[in-house]
Amino acid sequence: MRTLNKTSRLLIALTLLASLIVGLTAVSAQEPKILRVAMGSAGTNVIFDPSLATDTTSHTFINMLYPGLAPRLETSGEPQHGMAEDWTISDDLMTYTFTIKQGVPWVVYDPASGAVVEVTDEAGNVRYVNAHDFVYSVKRTINPETAADYAYVIANWVAGGNEYNAGTGSADDLGIRAIDDYTLEIVSPNPAGFLLQIYGEWLANAQPQWAIEEYGDAWTLPGNYPAYGTFVLKTYEPGSSVEIIKNPFWPGTESHPVSALDEIHAVFLDASAALAAYEAGELDTIEEFPPLDFARLKVERPDELYVGPGSCTYYYGFNVLKAPADNVHMRRALSAAIDRQVITDAILGRGEVPAGFFERPNYAASATQEEFPELGAHSDPEVAKQELALYFEETGYTLETMPQVTLMFNTSEAHALIAQAVQQMWAETLGIQAQVTNQEWQTYLETLENDAPPVWRLGWCEDYQDPNNFLGDVMYSTSGNNDTNWGSDEFDSLVDQAKVMTDFEARKPLYARAEHILTWEDAAMAPIYFYVNNSMIGTHLKASPSILGTERYDKWDIIG
Repeated sequence: MRTLNKTSRLLIALTLLASLIVGLTAVSAQEPKILRVAMGSAGTNVIFDPSLATDTTSHTFINMLYPGLAPRLETSGEPQHGMAEDWTISDDLMTYTFTIKQGVPWVVYDPASGAVVEVTDEAGNVRYVNAHDFVYSVKRTINPETAADYAYVIANWVAGGNEYNAGTGSADDLGIRAIDDYTLEIVSPNPAGFLLQIYGEWLANAQPQWAIEEYGDAWTLPGNYPAYGTFVLKTYEPGSSVEIIKNPFWPGTESHPVSALDEIHAVFLDASAALAAYEAGELDTIEEFPPLDFARLKVERPDELYVGPGSCTYYYGFNVLKAPADNVHMRRALSAAIDRQVITDAILGRGEVPAGFFERPNYAASATQEEFPELGAHSDPEVAKQELALYFEETGYTLETMPQVTLMFNTSEAHALIAQAVQQMWAETLGIQAQVTNQEWQTYLETLENDAPPVWRLGWCEDYQDPNNFLGDVMYSTSGNNDTNWGSDEFDSLVDQAKVMTDFEARKPLYARAEHILTWEDAAMAPIYFYVNNSMIGTHLKASPSILGTERYDKWDIIG
């Protein structure tokens, strides 16, 4: 199978060249608008496969290259019309019917011509995105052979999805079908108030079956990688940089208007290096800078400093099978000894909010510690000492003979500062001398999955705005995101009950009880703080900073 028809490619390239020459005779040439951004630390590897992408950096690119059915507005989280021009929802809230936008071609960047070209089939016909591409995507994501870490996000909400993902069902029995080329139907096994967000996620975005079958694992490489959104992959240097180029064939939708930018060049740098490059004028915006620079930047560059609401929770997880975190009293002692207010105010100082619950507090069904003040984790040195004493009493250990506490984090200056502060808190409050260590991101994820240390750091950023995305999708006993080796029948039952309820207020007490089990009774994790977004945005940019954890740079503009 050929991905591109060579004749079509040549004609398109010549047409673009002719148009450019004509344009130059009428107006003076303009420099292309290239947005230069630092996103992700040095060594970051981007996963461009929608079924396999698990991190916010990868999702940022996929959201621009592969628009979903109903992407969320980056400033509010509200679902918008994307590749679905319209949708209807059945009265029982279980059947969703989407009308797919017509006339959107699959395209690819052709390095030989330096142009974005339409993809054609063996007969030379342009391949257009259709309902079948969405059906293929969902089936591929749920297919157990794909081994998609986030398959559960969509499998939970497509009839037959969990059975197929577990290897006991069939793809033919899934509750998703193309009624015709541009009408897609998805049937859920249960009602829920957040299903439109689920079906609008990257996991359900259209995928090119023909390219995946032809190229195999190499299908996401530049030159092979088809896309259909506002931008197309141009170059990728793993761990170093990504360049994406504007798609001239993209017609625009409510969620993804035609971009004012010509290219976006992203680099992966540690926070200090990113800030240095930004202040030297080498970058237009950066997603992260060292916490210790916040006060200086607030004074020196107030018009460029952005502080906004985040979408993530920062936490320390415990491996409940690894000593000394295999004892609940030790886990409680370590959690209670963390002074969360000091971390948010003195270590970070960027507006972060101390967290004793895992779920973010700003969703309609969220339980909060303001409403349930006796529940969840709290910073309390006296309680921490009491729990440590119970640990010694129960195990027979002493401070001198107890197993080593190891705290691990993925390499980052900010994570290092927090870990060092927590290390000092444990030493001063409990007398525990913890070992602090770090690993590069991909290695770190493998470590957590295969042999997590007693204590480790992670953050969870929302996939959709509902507590289920935190408690159910991360900490459920069978979740692939649960690296604690912990599970609770009562916790799972509460989550199962709450997720199918459409009365948001009635869900809150269930989530509050689940939070208390998770963060204190069993203390499988220690929530630390709720994120805010801190970044540097040049005054020459017209930006729409996101509250979703992933930026929509294709909607930005260079105006100065």
